[in-house]
Amino acid sequence: MIKAREAVDFYVSVFKNSKKKNSAVIDGTPSGEVNIISFEISGQEITAMNAGPYFSFNDSVSFFYYCGSESEIDRIYKLLSENGSILFPLAKYDWSSRYAWVRDRFGIGWQLDVDDINSKQKIVPALLFVNEKSGRIREALSFYASVFKTSRLIMDAPYGNQAEGTISDLLFAQFSVEGFIFNAMSSNMKHDFDFNEAISFMINCGSQDEVDYYWNKLTTGGQEQQCGWVKDKFGVSWQVVPSEMGKLMASGDKEQSERVMSAMLKMKKLDINTLKKAYDKG
Repeated sequence: MIKAREAVDFYVSVFKNSKKKNSAVIDGTPSGEVNIISFEISGQEITAMNAGPYFSFNDSVSFFYYCGSESEIDRIYKLLSENGSILFPLAKYDWSSRYAWVRDRFGIGWQLDVDDINSKQKIVPALLFVNEKSGRIREALSFYASVFKTSRLIMDAPYGNQAEGTISDLLFAQFSVEGFIFNAMSSNMKHDFDFNEAISFMINCGSQDEVDYYWNKLTTGGQEQQCGWVKDKFGVSWQVVPSEMGKLMASGDKEQSERVMSAMLKMKKLDINTLKKAYDKG
């Protein structure tokens, strides 16, 4: 089982401008005791969960880190590859003067680039479309543009001529939704992995109408799951949650947290009023 606290301590020690924020321990879940820890890496908020051995990290989702200097990419490459594995060693490639792709000791993939990024967001998740999803980046961009109220294509790179002929889709794209940047990559090789729930993306909603909107959009062609989780039509996992969920889960006493958890476990799409009533009861 991945130890969330150990992982968070490791990432905070590796990346600059990083810190632990809040933590909570939730009992009585299908996974047993769950540690939930929020932290920041280079100003980007992330939540780690210790939730049992049901899903394993794989290369379908990795994280680009734009280092901004030779010394920084050298430092981070050394720390992340220790007790991990190297997919692309640190070197010059066609797409970068210095680049590496490593899996850290916890199995999470990092794509390191010596260049900086013209954004405060230094960590960019990368979605890798493989097997039957290969060659569907344009379709994915169109879908996410239909889901989120603001979206923008930042850059793209076509396949060009490959051995099997001209592929009209994209090899790579960088895009943003609601101001948050993603990279999308496509591979025409066969792979033994796909998107799963090990890494998900959280949508904080300010109202029940927003929860309903994103839930309905993402479940179209996708799959409803428990506790506000949903898989979209490509298999990417999202958590559609009220923005006040953190307060409901962590700000009260143990009995309040347990009541909220008990109510949430009975839900697929989250109902804010029901969760608030569970919190206030007693």
